[in-house]
Amino acid sequence: MRIGITGHRGLDERLRHQVTALLTQVLDTYEGRSLDAVTCLADGPDTWLADLVLDRGGRLIVIVPAADYRTGLPAWHHGDYDRLLARAADVYATGLTDSTGQAHMAAGEILVGHCDVLLAVWDGLPARGHGGTADVVAHADSVGVKTLVLWPDGASRPTR
Repeated sequence: MRIGITGHRGLDERLRHQVTALLTQVLDTYEGRSLDAVTCLADGPDTWLADLVLDRGGRLIVIVPAADYRTGLPAWHHGDYDRLLARAADVYATGLTDSTGQAHMAAGEILVGHCDVLLAVWDGLPARGHGGTADVVAHADSVGVKTLVLWPDGASRPTR
């Protein structure tokens, strides 16, 4: 079972615990099945799912949006990004250089193409930029990939 992930970044520690619990509940429904996490390894839900799947003996499939993608991630996340990228069974790249909305959308399309189900840690609101969570969910819907929206009750997306 290939499980893709898209979701909001910048979630606080309280939301991390809530979202990790929701991700764990979903993974529990696939107990006994071989799991692959398909992720861009952004800080937040992407990384949390990757760790949960690896902890269950699953594989990691990484989509790299752009050659300079890592540079645009928070410096505190670089260690986790590098650690998980090194453990990837497969890595796919968009071939784009700059980490723009276009690159993120291209990565989202590749991600959706490699998953059986997409988990969306999403508040249901429009994307704040091209290639955001809402855009990836819309793409998954347009190509018939099942999407499960996970969002803690009463939570709100962080402001930038």
